[in-house]
Amino acid sequence: MARAAARGVRLLCPRCGRTRLFRTFFGMHEACAVCGLRFERAQGYWVGAIYVNYAVTVTIAVGGYFLLWWLGNVSTGAQLFMWIPFVILFPLWFFRYSRSLWLAMEYLVNPEP
Repeated sequence: MARAAARGVRLLCPRCGRTRLFRTFFGMHEACAVCGLRFERAQGYWVGAIYVNYAVTVTIAVGGYFLLWWLGNVSTGAQLFMWIPFVILFPLWFFRYSRSLWLAMEYLVNPEP
């Protein structure tokens, strides 16, 4: 379990850990070149990765807002200048990790033969 999660964080195949998942920043390989694991298993497979990306982004933004409001007494207007760019740029950066972690979690639950 920890091995697949660690491979997910490193953007590697969850089965063998020897192939990178992405050929470009947004473009994924269709399957692992070494073990043959298909990365996209069905139409709409990455909807779960979208949920992961959304959940992480919202958790950081809302948690950070309340933390700054409580500890630093930072006004809502001042925080908007900080959190709006964050919620636009962070999901773009985290896109690859959300897909990789989703694939690793799903591989643990439903390994492909």
